[in-house]
Amino acid sequence: MTNLLPRWSARLGVGLGLVGLITLFGLLGPLLVGDPNAIRDIGLTPPGGGHLLGTTQTGQDVFAQLAYATRGSLEIGVLVGVMATLLSAVFGVIGAYVGGFTDEAFSLLSNVMLVIPGLPLVIVIAGFVPPESRGTWTIALVLALTGWAASARVLRAQTLSLRNRDYVAAAKVAGERPWRIVAVEIAPNLLPLLASQFVFAVILAILNEAGLAFLGLGTSNSSTLGTMLYYAQNGFALQRDAWWWLVPPGLLIALLGCGLALINFSIDEIIDPKLRNRARRRDTVAAPAPTVDDRDPDRVLTVRDLEVVYRVERPVHAVKGVSLTLRRGEILGLAGESGCGKTTLAYAINRLHRPPAEVTAGSVVFHDRDGTDIDVLALGPGELRAFRWDKLSMVFQGAMNSLNPVTTVRAQLDDVLTTHRPGMSAAERRERCQEVLRLVGVDPARLGSYAHELSGGMRQRVMIAAALLLEPQVMIMDEPTTALDVVVQRGILRELLRFRDELGFAVVFITHDLPLLLELADRIAVMKDGEIVEYDTAERVHRDPRHPYTRTLLASFPSLTGDRRDYAREGAR
Repeated sequence: MTNLLPRWSARLGVGLGLVGLITLFGLLGPLLVGDPNAIRDIGLTPPGGGHLLGTTQTGQDVFAQLAYATRGSLEIGVLVGVMATLLSAVFGVIGAYVGGFTDEAFSLLSNVMLVIPGLPLVIVIAGFVPPESRGTWTIALVLALTGWAASARVLRAQTLSLRNRDYVAAAKVAGERPWRIVAVEIAPNLLPLLASQFVFAVILAILNEAGLAFLGLGTSNSSTLGTMLYYAQNGFALQRDAWWWLVPPGLLIALLGCGLALINFSIDEIIDPKLRNRARRRDTVAAPAPTVDDRDPDRVLTVRDLEVVYRVERPVHAVKGVSLTLRRGEILGLAGESGCGKTTLAYAINRLHRPPAEVTAGSVVFHDRDGTDIDVLALGPGELRAFRWDKLSMVFQGAMNSLNPVTTVRAQLDDVLTTHRPGMSAAERRERCQEVLRLVGVDPARLGSYAHELSGGMRQRVMIAAALLLEPQVMIMDEPTTALDVVVQRGILRELLRFRDELGFAVVFITHDLPLLLELADRIAVMKDGEIVEYDTAERVHRDPRHPYTRTLLASFPSLTGDRRDYAREGAR
């Protein structure tokens, strides 16, 4: 349950402090002050003496009124928050889980409520209620009935996603009752969202009530911060310079709204970890990294002591002190089991990682052909946009699904050229697109095709063509042959070697298949638990693997002529 609680931060502390102090004032204040309605003959007395915040036009104590008004506003806020959250849960969660006609009817009602402007609807409904009947519960009911629809839409969308999860299906198969599935399987996953919507409903209720009261449509039998503002305005407080009558309730509404908003932001971090803002720091000590030769004139990319941490409830150190050097025209193989950090490393090199992933230490330096060194981790958004695809491109894992299904191949390739080569004419862009398709063995006539009209191998080749379009100096290929049959895979790898020889670019090739890298790569880095445990030429890794993990990987692949474990032995002969 700890991951359902907001992470402590200064923002959360300030929010809880403000709301806590105002709540205590609203609960205990009325017990400590006198009668707020007592009339005295000292109207509009400034703060001081026996009246901490002065008096009103009729001599009533402003501080006493403020204490009772705070309690009244808090009551309305909590009542509306509870009722609006319950209504949104019924119409959003229950409707989405039941589905069918119920969901359609609930969704239609939510849409209708969203179409009607909120505040005018509140004013109209409150205006039809007789003044003598406009009590706390009446106003709270009006605000709740007009404020649940937006939250219900959000809850419905989340519930539609959750009801198709495997654990919900398992609960249905186990014969659990629908109410129990909603309460036990679905509702706990919606708790952060429900909490956020409750806090938002409280904020909105207090503000809307203040607006209604200011218009003379507030509660008639109880005092709120809104009614204080109403009477202060009618008593010409501003014109008479009686700021002590008008400012305290307005300031209290602002502070209460600010505190609740800060709490809501902290709750939002549970729903969306991308909102978390963490300071860069090193939490663990990395293992000794391979030596990087700074004097190598052929180096094109240098990674030194790179570390990446996923800032989740229990931080995950995904990349630990990785150091690599990529030389021009070289194929560097990166091997390791699933979850060892290969893709995270590739994304960090290309600055594609997103929160909660965070580069906490190290450097990535690109050595351009013109002799300049580019600190990739220091590039701004505009510089990154110009750097990617032009200097360094990437073929993503599952690249067969990377093509936009509703856009032609021509449009997607042309978009890259339009962005990075704005000076090229339409004819030049068309000629370049045809050229790269020929290069990867795809008929240029396929430029007018959509992704679904291409085979898996052709889609893969098109993605490689897109990566080659701007003739980058480095290409990162993250398992580019995944899900392809061995014949297509072999053809693509042969073409990759040919491209490397013809165009002279360097490749970081990521795969689980260590024997494939032994055949394809010039050097191999073996990764385990975020660290590079072996880093050497492909020949040495094959003939004399040093690390036990590398030997285990080699032994896990069957030999064509002997037992599974003979693969590594044969390499040592």
